[in-house]
Amino acid sequence: MATEDAYTAEPFVPARGGLPALRKAAAACRGCPLHRDATQTVFGAGSADARVMLVGEQPGDQEDRQGKPFVGPAGRVLERALSEAGLDPADAYVTNAVKHFKFTQSEPRKRRIHKAPTLREAAACGPWLAAELAVVEPELIVVLGATAGKALLGSSFRVTQVRGTVLEEEIHGHPERLVPTVHPSSVLRADDREAAYRGLLADLKIAAQALE
Repeated sequence: MATEDAYTAEPFVPARGGLPALRKAAAACRGCPLHRDATQTVFGAGSADARVMLVGEQPGDQEDRQGKPFVGPAGRVLERALSEAGLDPADAYVTNAVKHFKFTQSEPRKRRIHKAPTLREAAACGPWLAAELAVVEPELIVVLGATAGKALLGSSFRVTQVRGTVLEEEIHGHPERLVPTVHPSSVLRADDREAAYRGLLADLKIAAQALE
């Protein structure tokens, strides 16, 4: 049996074919154990010509059921903030660092509770994100939350230290510009949702300015 260190999606990633080939291949990914309990792979969505790529943590309950990223409550927060920041959601490619829903469930038919993926699980899924970046070649990556930031920038990433700034880093061998911010789900969990939303919106406005 493979150790957790050996988990990787690499053997499942096709060498060519663009986003359609990646999406089809990802549906059969068995690169880590998360596929066992998830309903399906939730691959990225959007145009291969998108100027901005938004990278979140992992699918949530609704995303897992529908097979599309950011279709739940956090997705609605994100879409509203993008529009208000001047970023057209239709010109964005949205994806997650981890493509399967990780959750805990006390018993069948009970609500599935989101559980954060480990760094090793995010690393195992990294080849999919690298392939998406290679195809889309976005002008800017918006990093949504700590898990996405650590997947792209390493375990020392702290979203609170760099949110709302334009970073220039080498990601998977290519220079990229990134703007980190919080995950929109954190707005929903905040004691002061309006203040948390204003913070997310301010960060996304910086992303919009970086694309001008």
